[in-house]
This record gives sequence, structure tokens and C-alpha cells, in this order.
Amino acid sequence: MKIAIGNDHAGPDYKKAIVEMLKAKGHEVTNYGTDSSDSVDYPDFGHAVAKDVAHGNVDFGVLICGSGNGIAMTANKYQKVRAALCWNKEIAALSRQHNDANIICVPGRFTSIHQAVEMVETFLDTNFEGGRHQNRIDKIYC
Repeated sequence: MKIAIGNDHAGPDYKKAIVEMLKAKGHEVTNYGTDSSDSVDYPDFGHAVAKDVAHGNVDFGVLICGSGNGIAMTANKYQKVRAALCWNKEIAALSRQHNDANIICVPGRFTSIHQAVEMVETFLDTNFEGGRHQNRIDKIYC
């Protein structure tokens, strides 16, 4: 799979661990995130990943910021993007099963690196259930 990843200053260590896991599983990763803890603006990275997902350049996106909220709000401005803020692997699985999420947003200041890696792994390993959930997905976009 092709996966785009982006992060602000709250996520360089998270990104590094996630990218290592993704590459170990044979995924192709495009890195839009910062590698520094110097303050940057999360929308710059959220837009880059969301554009790749919306245009079909990648299969999924991973976004990391302090709370996960701002970067999720940014990504969800794009048609065809369903960015899910996930706090544990159960929510990550449900975001795929029920919402067909195509970007996972990780709250770097509220989860451990180990949890983040587990959430991303679960997210990518979980399929959309379709059925009644598809009708709801079809009603999301304006």
C-alpha cells in the first residue's frame, strides 16, 4: 500500500516509529511531516496528506499532532477524505469498519508511541464492512 504521513512538532518520534513499522510491512511511505520539535503549523502537513488521499495518490493517510483535533479538522475539509481521530485501537478498527476512514489522526500528547503504532497497524489491517454503513458514508459530504 501507499501511505502518506504528516505531523507537526508533537509527532516526530511517533512518525519515526510508525514509518519503521510501515516499511517493515512493505508499505511505500510519503513523508510530509517535520522531523523537528520546533514549532510548526499542523495545517501545512494536514493539507499535504489530505490532498494525496483525496486525489487517490495514496491508499491511506496518517496524521499526528498534539491533540489530533486540529489536524483532523484540516484533513476533513477535503471531499473524499474521512479522517478519524483515534485514541485506541478499538476506535481505530471501528473507524474503518463503520466509517471507511481513510486517514487516521493520532493525538501525540495523549497516547504513547506504542499505542500509536498499534492504532495505525489496526487501522490498516481492518476492512470496511459496507452494507448499512455505506448508506451513512454517502450522506457525509456536502
